[in-house]
Amino acid sequence: MAELNFELYNNQLIQKLVGVNDANLKVIEKTLGVEILSFGNQMTIKGGANEIENAKTAIMVLYDKASKNVDIGEQEVKAAIRICGGADQKDLQSFNEIVLKTKKRYIYPRSATQAKYIEAMLKNELVFGLGPAGTGKTYLAVALAVSMMLEGAVDKIILSRPAVEAGENLGFLPGDLKEKVDPYLRPLYDALYEMLPAETVDKKLSLGEIEIAPLAFMRGRTLSNAFVILDEAQNTTPMQMKMFLTRLGENSRMVVNGDLSQVDLPRGVVSGLRDALNILKKVDNITSVTFTSSDVVRHGLVAKIVQAYEEKTKHLAAEYEQI
Repeated sequence: MAELNFELYNNQLIQKLVGVNDANLKVIEKTLGVEILSFGNQMTIKGGANEIENAKTAIMVLYDKASKNVDIGEQEVKAAIRICGGADQKDLQSFNEIVLKTKKRYIYPRSATQAKYIEAMLKNELVFGLGPAGTGKTYLAVALAVSMMLEGAVDKIILSRPAVEAGENLGFLPGDLKEKVDPYLRPLYDALYEMLPAETVDKKLSLGEIEIAPLAFMRGRTLSNAFVILDEAQNTTPMQMKMFLTRLGENSRMVVNGDLSQVDLPRGVVSGLRDALNILKKVDNITSVTFTSSDVVRHGLVAKIVQAYEEKTKHLAAEYEQI
C-alpha cells in the first residue's frame, strides 16, 4: 500500500472541502477505495498508486471549487471523482474554469464530457449532444442559452422537441393547443424555472423572448440572434431534421440532443438524428459530443441502469454479428 502526504493552506477552505464529520472525504474513500486522513493543513492518502493520484486530484478540484464559494456537497464530490479518472490537465482546467451564470444559480460541469460539451457549444454554431438520459445534455444547453441571453449575446431562446408520442392522436387530447403539447415540453420548462425566477420566465414567454414549441412549429421560419435547442432529436424523421437545421439564421447557435438507443419512431422509419450525423460528419463548424453511462449525474442507480442496458445492447449486437 502506497502513501501520499501533502499540505493545503487555507483552513476555512479545508473545512468546506472535508465536510461535516469528514463526510466529503468519506465519499472519496468509499468510491476510490482509499483511506484519507486530515490533520489541520496536512492530508494523507493511503491506497493503490492510481487510486491515490485520483483521490488527490479530486481533493484539489474540490479545494478550487471551495475557493470560488461553491457549496461542496455529495454531488460536487462525485463530480470531482468522475472527472479525475483518466483526466488530463486540459480536462481539469476546463472543469475548474467553466461556469454558466444564471439568475438563480451558477452551473458547473460535473464530468469531463460535460466540460467538453459546454466548450463545444461555445465554439461551434451547431452541436450534437448524444447519449443517455441523465447526463445533463438538455440542462446544460438551456443553462448556456440562459447565460448568453442574460449577457445580451442572443435575443431569443427557442426550445423544441418532437411530440412523437402523440402521433396522429394529438387532436384528440383535451384542451387547447398549448395544453395538448405542454406535457411533451415539460422538461424544457422545468430547466428554465431552475435557472430563472418564475416571473422572469413567464414574462419572457409572454413577450416571445423565450419560446417553447413542438418541432412542427419551426417550419418556414428563419431563426436569427437566437439560441435554438432541439431535444429528443432521435425521434425526428430525416425531413424534419433537415427542416430544423436549415432554420439557422445569423448570429444563432443550434444544439441538437438525442439518444439513439431510445428511438420511438415507427418501425422502418430512419431517425433524422442518425441520418444527420452521417450526412454532416465532414462539415466544418459542426461537432458532436457523446456521453456515456459514466456521465450520468442523476441518482447513482440511474447510471447503473443505463450501464446495464448498454451492456445488453452490446451483447445483442455481438450475437447479431455471429448470425
